[in-house]
Amino acid sequence: MLDKIIRFSIKNKIVIGILTLLWIIWGVWSATKLPIDATPDITNNQVQIITVCPTLAGQEVEQLVTFPIEQSIANVPDIEETRSISRFGLSVITVVFKEEVDVYFARQLITEKLKQAEEEIPQGVGTPELAPVSTGLGEVYQYILHPKKGSEKKYDAKELRTMQDWIVRRQLNGTPGVAEINSFGGQLKQYEVAVNPDRLRAMGVSISDIFTALEKNNQNTGGAYIDKKPNAYFIRGIGLVTSLEDAGNIVVKNNTGSVPIFIKDVAEVRFGSAVRYGAMTFNGQVDAVGGVVMMLKGANSNEVVNLIKEKIPIIQKSLPPDVVIEPYLDRTDLVGRAIDTVEKNLIEGALIVIFVLVLFLGNFRAGLIVASAIPLSLLFALGMMNVFGVSANLMSLGAIDFGLIVDGAVIIVEATLHHLGLNKSKKMLTQSEMDEEVFLSASKIRSSAAFGEIIILIVYIPILTLVGVEGKMFTPMAKTVGFAILGALILSLTYIPMMSALFLSKKMNHKENFSDKMMKRLQKVYQPLLEKALKIKYWLVGGTVALFAVALFIFSRMGGEFIPQLQEGDFAFHCILPQGSSLNQSLETSMQASRIIKQFDEVKMVVGKTGAAEVPTDPMPPEATDMMVILKPQKEWKSDKTYDELADEISEKLEAIPGVSLKRTNLSKCVSMN
Repeated sequence: MLDKIIRFSIKNKIVIGILTLLWIIWGVWSATKLPIDATPDITNNQVQIITVCPTLAGQEVEQLVTFPIEQSIANVPDIEETRSISRFGLSVITVVFKEEVDVYFARQLITEKLKQAEEEIPQGVGTPELAPVSTGLGEVYQYILHPKKGSEKKYDAKELRTMQDWIVRRQLNGTPGVAEINSFGGQLKQYEVAVNPDRLRAMGVSISDIFTALEKNNQNTGGAYIDKKPNAYFIRGIGLVTSLEDAGNIVVKNNTGSVPIFIKDVAEVRFGSAVRYGAMTFNGQVDAVGGVVMMLKGANSNEVVNLIKEKIPIIQKSLPPDVVIEPYLDRTDLVGRAIDTVEKNLIEGALIVIFVLVLFLGNFRAGLIVASAIPLSLLFALGMMNVFGVSANLMSLGAIDFGLIVDGAVIIVEATLHHLGLNKSKKMLTQSEMDEEVFLSASKIRSSAAFGEIIILIVYIPILTLVGVEGKMFTPMAKTVGFAILGALILSLTYIPMMSALFLSKKMNHKENFSDKMMKRLQKVYQPLLEKALKIKYWLVGGTVALFAVALFIFSRMGGEFIPQLQEGDFAFHCILPQGSSLNQSLETSMQASRIIKQFDEVKMVVGKTGAAEVPTDPMPPEATDMMVILKPQKEWKSDKTYDELADEISEKLEAIPGVSLKRTNLSKCVSMN
């Protein structure tokens, strides 16, 4: 079978050339469509149920909200685990499904069961809602909305929050690939009716009367239509409150023969703000407002962020000239650094392999033929990654080994050169004679070489069987390497024999070249060492076993990490105050820490996120703060500090703040879902 493929490839060079061209076009097209990210998304298949219940303490939240919901979803099929968080005013339940379950089907199952849970939850306590269809790596773009320098006192946190909700958020909605724009910080504007207990008592009005009056007098209604030929007149009853004055003029009690009692007679109607569970600060100076753009699960983060960045300048024109949108976390920055690293390593690796091939094969043409298998195999891998939905990241592309890729091509080309060297004739071979020589040499060695490549592929099968977090992290690596080796195997049966027959020199030249001289010198060193090793073979095997035992002992004492630390160019500090600390106290402490961090010249900005956002996918308590430390590009640093040295100096300064527990972490770990 293999011989037939090789012979067909050599005899039909135009066909193989056209197929190779199509191969290149397919690979390049796939590269433009391939999802790009920094690391694989290892978030499990989960659905979050969020219930905001601002009037309940943690115990009541657990008893009245979390427990009924957990009971109602207990019989949903294909659930792996359920975990929950119940704290003051908030219940977050995370339901983890098996990986093969479609996330939208899982959400449908949960939605059906929530109807049962809503009947058991007391009325007015809270309504369970599903979190956005996103993942732990879904927070792809985070920005802050703040006044320009000198205009800090012109806008308060309530006005900034109104701009975020009604201008920025609304224009970002509808962006392809965006699941949710989650507002963070500021004060949510509300209409408030502050009742006067003395007036209520004097006028015989109860709180329930005020609730009823506000509810009944703040709605529109329809009254069908009147047919007055030739026109139809539609009847509307307009009663929605549009101003504070409208709310104050609502009648609470209107007894016959007495003066009507209005809301303004027993209460003060004013603008207020909702109870806050989180806040945001900017450079330790202002109570700022921001937003978190959450990407739809399965979307291409690079494309989504680019679409968002196209909209930001347009939205900026809608804001007052002294209010700016400033991003502080942009996934494309991290993706760009990761892809640059991959590109640099791939190019350097390819150049080294090409140099070694030309050096040891001793034939420039042969080296280039073998080296051409590298980009072609990589294009095949990119095409297969697009077919199977494997994203391009550090784990997948970074695992490609060019030595494995060119192994089959080296065997074919080297066997051809050796076979031609055995021919003592000095005549110039015709093309048909060259075709036959290449076929004979390739067919003799191809079966054993193919078997070797298949063995390499088998090595990666155990990785493909991994499940859970390990599977999501390492399976893309195994698939990508497998695709590249498979592509190299196909090329070694078709493209390499064709190119060898077409471009290798047809003139027999037995002149000793540099490669031959180098190999002879290496043989002179290697041969005596091999002979001595064979004489002490038992001692050598014993020493090898002992060395292996020492290595195992050292390995058992070494520390370990699931994945290496990824230097993202920025980092974050997790600031935790004693349990029960107020939100205002957390804000004061985090702003103090932010001002200390901002003193370092290498720091561009510090953004503090305290507590939970409006959509609390990461339900932090009020005493916890994530401080995002955004650094200047390292080439702009005035000192020669390393990334870790700067972090250690900042940590040392922050330790001076009493009663605060600090933990430094990667920026991406602070933006993951629960």
